[in-house]
Amino acid sequence: MRIDLFDFELPEERIALRPITPREDARLLVVQPEHPSAFADRHVGDLPDLLEAGDALVFNDTRVIPAQLEGIRHRDGAGSQQVSATLHMRIATDRWKAFAKPGKRIKVGDRISFGHEGRVCLLGSLDATVEEKGEGGEVTLRFDFHGPVLDEAIATVGHIPLPPYIASKREDDEADRSDYQTIYAREEGAVAAPTAGLHFTEALFEKLDRKGVERHFVTLHVGAGTFLPVKADDTDDHVMHQELGYVSKRTADALNAVKARGGRIVCVGTTSLRLLESAASEDGTIEPWSGATGIFITPGYRFRTADMLITNFHLPKSTLFMLVSAFSGLDTMRAAYGHAIDTGYRFYSYGDASLLFRKDP
Repeated sequence: MRIDLFDFELPEERIALRPITPREDARLLVVQPEHPSAFADRHVGDLPDLLEAGDALVFNDTRVIPAQLEGIRHRDGAGSQQVSATLHMRIATDRWKAFAKPGKRIKVGDRISFGHEGRVCLLGSLDATVEEKGEGGEVTLRFDFHGPVLDEAIATVGHIPLPPYIASKREDDEADRSDYQTIYAREEGAVAAPTAGLHFTEALFEKLDRKGVERHFVTLHVGAGTFLPVKADDTDDHVMHQELGYVSKRTADALNAVKARGGRIVCVGTTSLRLLESAASEDGTIEPWSGATGIFITPGYRFRTADMLITNFHLPKSTLFMLVSAFSGLDTMRAAYGHAIDTGYRFYSYGDASLLFRKDP
């Protein structure tokens, strides 16, 4: 499909730079494809009224790490230069794939010292060697530390990697370390938050528990590739970056039981949905699963797992807007986004949310 089919105009003032407090006060646009123009304007806190006993929410419990690193590149005979690196996938105890800037001036064998701005780790410094160089500024960094020691050093030196549309307008601060993290985050490894989950609080969980709505967790470590623009003109020519994920046998069995008794699976975030679809067999059975997924979902895809999707509002021409268009229909989602823009919804990571019902073929 042509990429320009997924384009739309978004006024600058619709981009949220900070989250709503309390989190569940964010607005929630309810979208039902069988009623494509009858949108319901609710709030995330209304979810207990919108879901039924026996439904199951599926959350991504990945934890965002301070994966934005600033450093100095050193090379014999070439002096030094300031560089930045956004870690996006761990491939060994001492190695990370990262997007580096300026990518063209970095070569294999370069040494980079991170934390030069005064935020050095307790061990003195965080240094890495450029081991490989890929396309689009991607590099493989081999750090001098490994394992938990490396994790601690990154946590000390790194910044929260705010999305470009926020980072271009303000610097990250201490509030982002909690704001850009779900309350149930536990598996470290993401460099971007599963933002639909940012709206949930303990108080909302208690209300959902009383309603009889189940909670289950999967893990998909969201990578920086989620923010990369689609440069192709057609969806057939776009290649997704890989992200590491895990679905336990316990979660798979529980979700299959929900489906067997007629309950609905409600994915919280596109990351949970993409992971379940990666783990599902052709008949829709969810299997225990682990590995890297680069699943790219566009209109025409046949969903096998989720009945509903809670997700924030996404960028024009992004792979995520393509996914929601596949889930609820392109015409429906274009109309829904038009309604959201006209009625003042807040967009993107710190913005409002939508509750989407799946459009059956």
